[in-house]
Amino acid sequence: MMSTTVAADSSNVSPNDWPQYHRTSDAWRYSPLDQINVKNIDKLKVAWIHQPGDIQMGLQATPIVIDGVAYYIGPNNNVFALEADTGKQLWHYQPELDEIVNEVFYVAASRGVTVGHGMVYIGSLDGRFIALDQKTGEEKWSTQITDLESCYGCLFSSPPQLAGDVLFGGTTGGDQPTQGKIFAVNALTGKPMWTFDILQKDDPKSWPGDSGEVGGSGAWLPGTYDAKTDTIYIGTANAAPDFYGADRMGDNKWSASLLAIDPQTGKLKWGRQEIPHDVWDYDASYEALALKHKGKDVLVHLNKSGFVFVVDKKDGGIENVWPLAQNINFVDGIDPKTGALGKRKAMPVGEETTICPYLLGARSWNHGAYNPKTGLWYTNAMEVCNIVVPAAQEHESVGLAGLYLGVSKLVAVPPPGGKASARLDARDPITGKLKWTIDYPLPGLSSVLTTGGDLVFNGSPKGMLHAYDANNGKEVWNFNAGSGLRGGIVSYSVNGKQYILAATGMGSHAPGFMASAFPEMGGLPGGAALIAFTLED
Repeated sequence: MMSTTVAADSSNVSPNDWPQYHRTSDAWRYSPLDQINVKNIDKLKVAWIHQPGDIQMGLQATPIVIDGVAYYIGPNNNVFALEADTGKQLWHYQPELDEIVNEVFYVAASRGVTVGHGMVYIGSLDGRFIALDQKTGEEKWSTQITDLESCYGCLFSSPPQLAGDVLFGGTTGGDQPTQGKIFAVNALTGKPMWTFDILQKDDPKSWPGDSGEVGGSGAWLPGTYDAKTDTIYIGTANAAPDFYGADRMGDNKWSASLLAIDPQTGKLKWGRQEIPHDVWDYDASYEALALKHKGKDVLVHLNKSGFVFVVDKKDGGIENVWPLAQNINFVDGIDPKTGALGKRKAMPVGEETTICPYLLGARSWNHGAYNPKTGLWYTNAMEVCNIVVPAAQEHESVGLAGLYLGVSKLVAVPPPGGKASARLDARDPITGKLKWTIDYPLPGLSSVLTTGGDLVFNGSPKGMLHAYDANNGKEVWNFNAGSGLRGGIVSYSVNGKQYILAATGMGSHAPGFMASAFPEMGGLPGGAALIAFTLED
């Protein structure tokens, strides 16, 4: 028996558009369109293809589609506007980036754009928020937010989001010796409004000594904005150094936390730290699904630890905690009523310890999707561990492209006594009860799409785009794009015709981290192509 959840109110969003990163502020990645469905999907064909011309790090973006125009960002912050029914290019913006972008660890990575107020917004690889004219692509304003030289390359790999007239976003920085922050500017002018310091450096119980000066904990994925309560919800990254916690023996707030922030003032409304004193690289940066459950507004939030936290939307109070991962040993459990971590596995400095899940989590940052018709949450998952040898690391020796991991050895391995595996799960988001699952030879790294046509779309690292029946997981269609999927899949309609739009082209650092556990990840062909599909006439 699945638990009862009810749809949040997203009635102000046209069913024909995909106007936000997750389509709606509830982070469902659900399109109500049903012209393409399980009965006719065998007639799905390619409508058009657009190539950005740069394949470095592949396509990691989720396209935005509004009023028949598709907007997306390719590698190195190249932004395009296209006719969404033909793929015809309307404009292209290529920023003049500071040369320092060639030195940073997260080189070229760009995960999306945000559209509003007649502008297209990006967070840039050289630490800026930039606004472009929505119709022409002309730069309207550019605000320098961070200094990459002084903060170990703390750039914007994800698009800043809108909270009314406020544009907000965080930088990379869970794995660098920097200070995680969330920034906000006036969306109309680019004028800075506030900065939220994620690290509570003035609390010696949280960050003893000067450990907070290099505690990482950036907010590197897009948050969401709830207009009804006028609240920003955003997750934060792991504390740094990732695996060596001896110099930061406090709880390290607000690393590995889900935060609720007032968009006008930048003040914290509430925070839920999911992994106090994180020494496993268990970010809490992922999407927070907004649902109603038994009359209460809740958020469903996957942590890299493999646990899913269900919390009260108004104060972060725990409603439930359930495991997505099958192999978990860093603690002996998490209390589903309080969220308290159980007994921690010892991880002696200088010794090898196998920790499950591994640093990329039970799922990477690619997002799941929730379908209000089935009541199911569809998410990729994987079973991988890592051998860790914690070691002290001098942060002064970390270069601009270096990582502040606090290890002398770190390698992905299969779970003890088993093998590395991957799957797509359909689960009740409140209880975690499994409805169906599909085994994969390699972990899915694309974000999932689900639709009103009872469909679930997912992509593979080898380039296969799959469609499944949302009710039972039966595969009903596939297409070989030639290069793997790392970005988002969306759906929209133009002139009464529904389209599926997939960002294809393998990239990011994930395949390299995975290769020791999944050897086939090495040598996968690169690429970058936005491919649109529609039904045959």
